[in-house]
Amino acid sequence: MADKIEWEEKYSVDVPQIDEYQKELFNKFNELIDMKTKKVDAKAATNMISDINDYSKMFFAKEEKLLRAKKYPDLESHAKAHRQFIKNSIALRREIAEDINNLTMDVILDLRDWLVDHIETSDSLYVPFLRIHQYIDDTQRKN
Repeated sequence: MADKIEWEEKYSVDVPQIDEYQKELFNKFNELIDMKTKKVDAKAATNMISDINDYSKMFFAKEEKLLRAKKYPDLESHAKAHRQFIKNSIALRREIAEDINNLTMDVILDLRDWLVDHIETSDSLYVPFLRIHQYIDDTQRKN
């Protein structure tokens, strides 16, 4: 199905654990797309949105912890974007619980596209920052 998303190397942030979180979140969105296609009941859909929400919170917390440890200068706005995603997914869960018809493919794709855009724009901004820190750390270890 064209709506599904496959993780590609272009999404990599050069942190294997973060890349794995991204892949898993993509898988969860693909599952949600399958659920929508198969017209599952509201409970199954809300559970999947909860799963995406919980996983996102854990993933974002790990990413923010890494960026905080490296003193990433744009951490606050980065974390604010994460909080907005969580708010949106919580709102979606509430809307679906009220009426399964609120779960449209457009709504799923909007949430998924936000994630992809965040990875391609915001996340890609910290990659050079982390690479420089890794280089400095490696150099200091050699000396």
